[in-house]
Order: sequence, then structure tokens, then C-alpha cells
Amino acid sequence: MVASRATLPDLEALDSHELKALIVAQHKQLTTQEERILTQSEQLALRDAEIEHLKLLIAKLRRMQFGSSSEKVGRQIEQLELRLVELEESRTKESLERETSAERAVARPVRRPLPEHLPREVQTYLPKEEACPDCGGKLKRLGEDASEILEYVRERIKVIRQVRPKLACAGCDRIVQAAAPSRPIARSVAGPGLLAHVLVSKYSDHLPLYRQAQIYAREGVDLDRSTLAEWVGGCSRLLQPLVEAVRRQVMSSDKLHGDDTPVPVLAPGLGKTKTGRLWTYVRDDRPAGDGTPPAVWFCYSPDRKGEHPKEHLTSFSGTLQADGYAGFGQIYETGRIQEAACWAHVRRKFYDLQAAHKSPVAVEAIERIAGLYAIESEIRGRSPEERREIRNLRSRPLLDSLKQWLEETLRKLSRKSDTAVAVRYALGRWEALLRYCDNGRLEIDNNAAERALRVVALGRKNFLFAGSDGGGESAAAMYSLIGTAKLNGLDPESYLRNVLSRIADQPINRIEELLPWSVAAEAAAHSLHAA
Repeated sequence: MVASRATLPDLEALDSHELKALIVAQHKQLTTQEERILTQSEQLALRDAEIEHLKLLIAKLRRMQFGSSSEKVGRQIEQLELRLVELEESRTKESLERETSAERAVARPVRRPLPEHLPREVQTYLPKEEACPDCGGKLKRLGEDASEILEYVRERIKVIRQVRPKLACAGCDRIVQAAAPSRPIARSVAGPGLLAHVLVSKYSDHLPLYRQAQIYAREGVDLDRSTLAEWVGGCSRLLQPLVEAVRRQVMSSDKLHGDDTPVPVLAPGLGKTKTGRLWTYVRDDRPAGDGTPPAVWFCYSPDRKGEHPKEHLTSFSGTLQADGYAGFGQIYETGRIQEAACWAHVRRKFYDLQAAHKSPVAVEAIERIAGLYAIESEIRGRSPEERREIRNLRSRPLLDSLKQWLEETLRKLSRKSDTAVAVRYALGRWEALLRYCDNGRLEIDNNAAERALRVVALGRKNFLFAGSDGGGESAAAMYSLIGTAKLNGLDPESYLRNVLSRIADQPINRIEELLPWSVAAEAAAHSLHAA
């Protein structure tokens, strides 16, 4: 139905003042209608803008809530923050790989000056020439070039002012000046100590980058998350040769500990996750009296398919100490790699039964296995030959008795009982469980790999999620260096500070000098010399 229109007054009967008033009123009405009448696209745009505004208000209100609801929203926000951080890291690494030397010379935007309130430490780099290299004339001060980097010193942050005086020859026009010191990341204001602190805070102390940015902000230093992400990405690329050297050290052994753990990964899209895996392979022969430096190598995969450990162990041959993961089966089939099963996994199944049901079978099984561990504690650190001899003399009879008892017990149990499942788990792997008795270099369990994965478990509680597959790979690389530094008795932050201060000038064919065990030996030699 069409609405009726207002009747137009008799214009002939109106005087000039009334006509003017009518025109003004009509104009005002038309103007008001034009303001109200919008095109459909404009209405949709306004609606969309209002929806986004309401979403923002709701998010703010949820952050102000108390209780479990606000905790859930906080976790979702952290997931998105991590995704953004790792995208920025991967972008930095890719851009560094594509960047040519010519592109590096292109002028960059002017960087904000470093905060004036921070203490300054001046380091002066004089040229090595004491006289003019051209004519031998006396050098006089002409000027200087100065640049600043931001450095982190334990418990405080400071600015180091790097001054390079320019010296001019009094007898000719020659100018000499020391070369600018190398920086871990080209054009970055971050010193090696600050970079090491950021890396260790993220991967060892489990502080996401946005939380680190908040900590620096409290000190009056504006380091946003994207800047920290660029530094992490640059360091990851810079340290990759060291990670590869660690991998070679691990895989050159003939005995490894292997394990894996799930890592929730933020999948493309908002809020959805998938389960990736972090794998660890540990070389540590110190319990068998071997002085070979220990090392741990981590690697990431987007799933738990058996093809991943098969690829990881392509160059390895020997004995793999691991759990009963079925994916390892195809590795053992070729005979190139032998399985050594883990008694800690067997004991854990009986321990769970004892804790849940007070099962007398579980109690006896735990006591029998404890006898095996008591022998291991006595022979830790002895030679492989001595360990093998003692195990065959003392452990083998206990193992024979344990097997007989397990077989007799199994016949008395219901096939579907939890206790029967635990017994069958042990008997089904008996040959692999006995292998440590025949090889003094092997361990009774796979605890070396499980210890290496603890750092991942702690990080998983704080991070909740990795932001992407690329983020998982970066984490694996840093866990490898940090874990290997710890195995060699080094403080990870001190180690990374040392490496990052040297690696830019280190020839690639001498990269082994920066590996954790080399740095540890160097530090020991310095301490001995100082004493």
C-alpha cells in the first residue's frame, strides 16, 4: 500500500512570509530525509562496522570477567598471539634468505633513537694503524662515527655506544678508522646478550614474546612483539648450522634414546588446533663411562606417522632405546636398528595399577623391578664390559625369575583385566627388555629421552599451543641447542650469548668450535689456565 502524501496548501492564498516559512520547512524536511536515506551498501557497511565494534566490546567485557570463562578466553587470545608471532618469525627468516647484498644496501626507514634514560657504556675501536699507511705521517683525530646497540646484562638492560674515531694523516689526506664491529643480526639494535635472553626466556623459561614485551615496557623500553619475533627468526636462521652439527653428532652414535610428545598446533583459521609431534633423540654414554660429549636433537612433525622417525634415523645404525610405539616397527624390520625396550614403561603400568587398585600383583612386580634398578645404581659410570658382566651375573637371574612369575600370574588373571594388560605388555617385549643385559653401553630404561622432553611439557603448560608448523620447527631447533648446552654443564643463556657474539665472524668450516661441548672445553681450559 502506498502511503498518502500530505496535501499541498493553496500557494495563492499565502503571503510572502508564509511562503518563505513553507520553503524553509520543506527544505529542512528534505535534508533530514536525505540524511536518513542511505544506499543499501552503506547500510550494510555500517552494520558490519557495528558488528565488529560489538565484537570488540564483548572481547573487552570477557577479559574483565572472573572465573573459568575469562580463563578460556585468555587461552584463545594467547593462541592467536602465538600464531601471529610465529608468522612474523617465519616471514623474517624467509626475507633474510631472499635478501641480496644489494637489497641490504637500500636505505631503511629511520629508526627511533634508543631511550635516553638507559645507562651508556662507550666502547672505542681504534684503527690498528699507528701512522699513515700511505706516507707514514702522524695521525690526528678528524672525527668519529658512532652507533648504538641495545644490550641485555643480567638483571638490567643498558645501551652500549660503539665509537669509532676517525684519524686523519697530518702529512696527507689519508683517513683511517676501525671497521664496524659485527652484529649477530645485520642492522639490528639487539646485542648478543639481549638476543640470548629473549631466546632462553621463550624456549627455556617458557615466556611468550608478547609477555616479554610487557616486561621490557615496565623498564621503559619499547620492544613490541613484532620486533622480538624478527630477532627470534633471525637467530633461528643464524644458528641453523649449529643445529645441523648437533644432529650429526647425535646420529653418529651406535646407541640412541628416542621419544616423542604431542604438541597442539594452531591450524590455519581461527581457534582450531591440530596435534603435531616433537621428537627427541639423545646421545649420552656417560653412564657407561664414555667421555663422548652428550647431545640431544629435537625435530618437529605435523603428525605421528611412522615415516617421520624412519626419515630421522636414515643415517643411524645401532640400538634405539624407546617405548613401544608401533611406528618404530618398520625401522626394526630391516635389522639395521635394534630395539631396546624401556623398563620404566613396564614399571609405570604396574605403578598405575597399584595406585588405583592396590593390586598385590602390581606391588610384587614393582618390588621385583626395583631390584633390577638397585643393581643399575651400583654400576652407573663403570665400563661397558664391567656393566655387562655384572648384569649377567646378578640381573639375569632376577629377570628369569620375573618372567616365570609373570607367566604364572597371567594364567590366573582374567584376559580383559588391567593387570593382565600390564603383564602382557612386559612379556610381549621380553626380548627387547633383556637386550640391555647383553650390551653394557645400553641403559635399563629410556629416561634420558624422557628427561629431554620435560622442557617441552613445561612449555606446553605455559604456551598451550605452537602457532604453526614453522613455529614447531623453530622450537625444535632451539630446544636442541639449549638441551645440549645443559647436558654439557653450560648455562644456556651464557652459552648463547657467547655463540651469538662470535658466530657472525665464524668461518662455516669451523662452526664446530661453537658447539656446546667445544665451548665447555674452552671454558674449562681458561679456568685451568687462570688457576
